[in-house]
Amino acid sequence: MYLNCHTYYSLRYGTISPENLLDLAVKNNLHTIALTDINSTSACLDLVRLSLEKKIKPVLGVDFRDGVEQKFIVLAKNNAGFQKINTYLSTFLHDKTLKIPEQPKYINDTFVIYPFEKDKDYILKENEYLGIKPKDLNHLKFSKWNNSREKMVVLQTVSFQDKKDFNTHRLLRAIDNNTLLSKLPSSEQGAETDLLLSLSTLKLIYADYPELIKNTKKLLGNCTIDFDFSQKVPNNQKSYTNSESLDYRLLEKLTYQGLNYRYQNPDETIYNRIKKELDIVKQKGFVSYFLINWKILKYARSKGYFYVGRGSGANSIVAYLLRITDVDPVELDLYFERFINLYRKNPPDFDIDFSWTDRDDITQFIFKRFKNTALIAVYNTFKFRASVRELGKVFGLPKSEMDILTRGKYNFNTLDKLSQLVITYSKYIQGFPNYLGIHAGGILISEKPIHYYCATFFPPKGFSTTQFDMVVAEDIGLYKFDILSQRGLGKIKDTVEIVNHNYPEKEAIDIHDIKRFKEDRQIKYLLKNAKAIGCFYVESPAMRMLLKKLQVDNYLGLVAASSVIRPGVAKSGMMREYILRYRYPERRKEAHPVLLNIMPETYGVMVYQEDVIKVAHYFGGLTLSEADMLRRGMSGKFRSRDEFLKVKQLFFDNCKKDNKPETLTSEIWRQIESFAGYAFAKGHSASYAVESYQSLFLKAYYPIEYMVATLNNGGGFYSVELYVHEARMHGAIIEAPCINTSYNQTIVRDKTIYLGYGFLQSFESNTIKKILLEREKNGLFKSLNDFIERVSISVEQISILIKINAFRFTGINKRELLWQAHLKISKVPLQEDSITLFKTERISYKTPELKSTELENAFDEFELLGFPLCNPFKLLTKPQYNNSRAIHLPHYKNKTIAIEGYLVTTKRTATSNNKTMYFGTFLDRDGDFIDTVHFPPAAIKYPFRGKGIYAIIGKVLEEFDCINIEVSSMHRLAIIEDPRYSDKPKSITT
Repeated sequence: MYLNCHTYYSLRYGTISPENLLDLAVKNNLHTIALTDINSTSACLDLVRLSLEKKIKPVLGVDFRDGVEQKFIVLAKNNAGFQKINTYLSTFLHDKTLKIPEQPKYINDTFVIYPFEKDKDYILKENEYLGIKPKDLNHLKFSKWNNSREKMVVLQTVSFQDKKDFNTHRLLRAIDNNTLLSKLPSSEQGAETDLLLSLSTLKLIYADYPELIKNTKKLLGNCTIDFDFSQKVPNNQKSYTNSESLDYRLLEKLTYQGLNYRYQNPDETIYNRIKKELDIVKQKGFVSYFLINWKILKYARSKGYFYVGRGSGANSIVAYLLRITDVDPVELDLYFERFINLYRKNPPDFDIDFSWTDRDDITQFIFKRFKNTALIAVYNTFKFRASVRELGKVFGLPKSEMDILTRGKYNFNTLDKLSQLVITYSKYIQGFPNYLGIHAGGILISEKPIHYYCATFFPPKGFSTTQFDMVVAEDIGLYKFDILSQRGLGKIKDTVEIVNHNYPEKEAIDIHDIKRFKEDRQIKYLLKNAKAIGCFYVESPAMRMLLKKLQVDNYLGLVAASSVIRPGVAKSGMMREYILRYRYPERRKEAHPVLLNIMPETYGVMVYQEDVIKVAHYFGGLTLSEADMLRRGMSGKFRSRDEFLKVKQLFFDNCKKDNKPETLTSEIWRQIESFAGYAFAKGHSASYAVESYQSLFLKAYYPIEYMVATLNNGGGFYSVELYVHEARMHGAIIEAPCINTSYNQTIVRDKTIYLGYGFLQSFESNTIKKILLEREKNGLFKSLNDFIERVSISVEQISILIKINAFRFTGINKRELLWQAHLKISKVPLQEDSITLFKTERISYKTPELKSTELENAFDEFELLGFPLCNPFKLLTKPQYNNSRAIHLPHYKNKTIAIEGYLVTTKRTATSNNKTMYFGTFLDRDGDFIDTVHFPPAAIKYPFRGKGIYAIIGKVLEEFDCINIEVSSMHRLAIIEDPRYSDKPKSITT
């Protein structure tokens, strides 16, 4: 009876979740319901899947609207009709200049319903009807259409559950219109009566028009939709070559061809592993999935793109031989069943990382090469704090009040009525979809057209994108190809290019020679001493400390460390236990014999996701299928906790039958649970370790070039300043941008690094283009006058260049240059210089003799770069005489010391009783790291007060050769007054 139902995927309009809509239908004894979200099919597949459980027949369609004005509803008679509706809707979603028309073009296998208007003429086709709303019934009596009741159906729109939902709808509409609730026009709202009524109530309303009830039932009866959610057969592109048997022969051929590249003398173990994997891949129907990935990466190599194949796909030797991954699963004893096994229902996936500069071209290639392709959407939902701000604006709250509410520091009962409403409704809409975004890298390559499943939209990226997310895609058997981007690969690629350019006489670097890197002594030194700034994830403060504690100097140790650092292992307390067992072999005897036997490599400590599967299987007696369910239960994608809890009970029951002590069983389960959402697959850690080794090689032998590439690729964990400092620590001379040398990006000449124009605050990209084009075309600039003659530039933009000392080649003080620039450049809007026959001479003005100091330069650099190029300790108001350095700390273990440090970064965390504490990272006067820990009492009493130099007093602690200072007091030291605005002469302190 309901032809026009909305969920909250009618964005910023509807208020009902798909599940709640079905529950409402069950509650009101309905057997059929039509989902017609506004210009959206996001919820369609989810509703069909849920309707199987609720025993409701679903009908799918779309409510086509221009804004909120309903034009027509189109219902699908069958799957073919649904596909056509998706294709039609997508034409409007792809081209925003197109408007929804008054009437749609004829669409086969569909029904069209127009909202009735009393004075409007309709010429209805065979599949078209008039929808009569309850409010239209009185008008219908006096309409000429009253005699054509065979073309009429009941149109009771459903957008809300109750009065609260209607109020929520109005708030959503106000947010969408960016207006105060009091000023929201009624034309932008639905009707308060757009509710799901009981069947008896509906029949009573239309009692004088029984034909409409009959027509509506008949129309719904003629609609049938069917999707298979069993996931028994993948719905991705079934064949790479158009023949599944030929696909398998090609995969087999490529796999064995790859042996020569990967192994010098492959043994029986390798051949047996290949055969086992190929058999399982064939049985599970994933042959085309491997071949499509192979094709994508073959293209990438042809273009010279760097990539890393990671995730559980690294557990596959077939993937290794196809060069999808660079991890040898035999060497690492990786568990193939973690990637694909005969019990696993959900599909595998490779995560392929590309440089951020290359990924768009890879995506373009995929869309051109494969027919039915789309990016996957993500549902960006309303978050509580953001909702408070949005609703605060709707209710007209001042910013100061919204700030109090977002910080959560209020007593609800003492708030005024409006503030209470903001909090109440912010909680209510939390989790509602707000708008559609794009998944970080998920791409679908389907056997059927994408529109068979949903409509697509066209975001700014320029690629067709689904209206559903990856969870819905997996439900229907569409598994994604993850084409991701990261800046670490950009660093590697750029460093190799810089080195090849700067050292043409040297043999080109083979960055894929991982076996050689694993034995390299300098890399071992960097790892063991945690000197890995800029090198992927191993540079973070937490990883630096872990590497010091472990004294890791080998590949397998780094693979384990990559996963040990994850919150799950740390949370369970097993990170500390792993370090103890790693450092002190005697400690390994304390491991439970079964666990030590399962995980000898990690001394009986669960470190990887595979370990959880193994422990669940061998210790807990679960089948591989049940153990895999446990693994999925630990991922954020897992939809239901019920199955997970069943597996937990089974684990305890099996252990009890096996007479394992209950305390031991509970402890092992506690460790398993702590992994939830955090654990890495071993292959994933191994892939990360490979990239780290590539970075470490470049850092070891070409540190200056590597730091330049790091700066040009957006840095990493730390700020630009720290990478500039690191380059200086390796002997680089750092120069501010220069008008005759610099480019948009940073460059290196011998040991001199010239920072790029792109680092200058408020310096426009158009100005950079003009400078570089003119310099390339007509040579270097000879003077400020020459520059002004040749480049059309505003006073504001040239002031930035002068302040950063980009004209230092002239030898003229920059204060004088600023005077000259202001006198010679008009403040009127600029026009591009036109070519003239004779060059006009600019008037030269006599400027007063002015001076600028090194201190003024430092503050200009602060303003324009965000940091000074001199040592920041030179900017203190008073020369400090504290001689303590990081290098001295090992001599003061368990003693209280005073030391000064320049703040690099902080990490906020919580204690076991949920009190705030911090970890700090500082640099001493020599540029070495000082690591601090700030427990809650010190954190409250001596808070961080932003960037600067701090006087620190604390106790020197040492654990596993890693030095920390437990801070007891701390305060920021004063720096000098900005000399550019001060009459007092200043000189740099020493």
